Amino acid sequence: MKTLVVYYSRTGTTKKAAEDLAAELKCDIEEVFDAKDRNGAMGFIMAGKDATMKALTKLKETKSDPSRYELVVVGTPVWAGNVSTPIRTYLGANKASLRKVAFFCTQGRTGSEDAFREMASLCAINPLATLALASSEAGKDASRVKVREFAAKIR
Repeated sequence: MKTLVVYYSRTGTTKKAAEDLAAELKCDIEEVFDAKDRNGAMGFIMAGKDATMKALTKLKETKSDPSRYELVVVGTPVWAGNVSTPIRTYLGANKASLRKVAFFCTQGRTGSEDAFREMASLCAINPLATLALASSEAGKDASRVKVREFAAKIR
């Protein structure tokens, strides 16, 4: 199955998980870039505010056309218990191009279930599988075991 891992990462944590997943699946990977600067303490505060308000943002152009893939695996950090604003925007803009999806997220403590429900609603597709990783474990051995198990579910 031709697969794309697409993700947004403000701090690099979700990026680590996405890279591990793409390596496990041996598939294409694409990072979504927000045109809005979300760096530093103010970026963190505004990210939480935007996520809580279910705001959209302007994204930089992506290279991969999701309609060319049978499965798109979408990754997001959880912001204030919500999907990150860039992934909310990406899913809304590309929902007509998505055939099958799976979701993963990185989170401080909680919020993954609400984020996954919102992601499914945004693209109007139920995911084949979901994976929630604690931010503290992304890129580490425990995370890689969970990534392998997740990959096995969506192959």
